[in-house]
Amino acid sequence: MSTHETRANLKRTVENRLPGDPDREQFLERLCRVNQAGEYGAVRIYSGQIAVLGRTKIGPTLRHMLDQEKEHLRYFTDEVGKRQVRPTVLQPLWHVMGFALGAGTALMGEKAAMACTVAVEEAIDEHYAEQREKLGDDEHELKETVERFRLEELEHRDIGYEHKAEQTPGYNLLYGLVRNGSKFAIWLSTRI
Repeated sequence: MSTHETRANLKRTVENRLPGDPDREQFLERLCRVNQAGEYGAVRIYSGQIAVLGRTKIGPTLRHMLDQEKEHLRYFTDEVGKRQVRPTVLQPLWHVMGFALGAGTALMGEKAAMACTVAVEEAIDEHYAEQREKLGDDEHELKETVERFRLEELEHRDIGYEHKAEQTPGYNLLYGLVRNGSKFAIWLSTRI
C-alpha cells in the first residue's frame, strides 16, 4: 500500500469518528491494553478451572486451551512493551476475579466450566472481530494475529459446546452473567 493510500485510509477513519472517539494512536493503545488484560484474565480463568478439574478427563483439554491463552498473552505483553502502552491498572483485580470465575464454575461441574468458556469466548470473538474490522492495512501483522487468536477463541467456544455447556442447570442465567461481565471487563480495561 502506498503512503497516499495509507493516509487516505487514516483520513476516512478520522472522518467517521464521533466526538470523544479515540484517534488512531489511542485506538491502538487501547487495543493492546485491553487484549493483554483479556488474555491475562483468560489465563487466570483456565488456571482456576484446572485447579479444580485438572485431574479429570477434561484436564488435558483445559491445559490445551490454557497454552493457547498463554501464547496470546505473550504476544500482547510484547506489543504493550514495543508500543510503550500503559497496561490496565485493573490487572490485580483480573488476577483474583479470573481465577475465582474459573474455579467457581468448575466447582459447579464440568458443564458449568464449559458454559463459562462459551460465554467468555463468544464475548471475545465479538470483541476481536470488531477490532479486526477497525485495523487498517498499515497494521497487517496485528490484524492477522487478532484474527488468528479470534479463531482459536472460537475453537475454545466449540469445545465448550462439545462438552455440553448448554446442559448446565441455569445455563441461560450463568451464560448471561459471564458474557455481560466479560463485556464489562473489556470496556473497563480499554479505558482504565
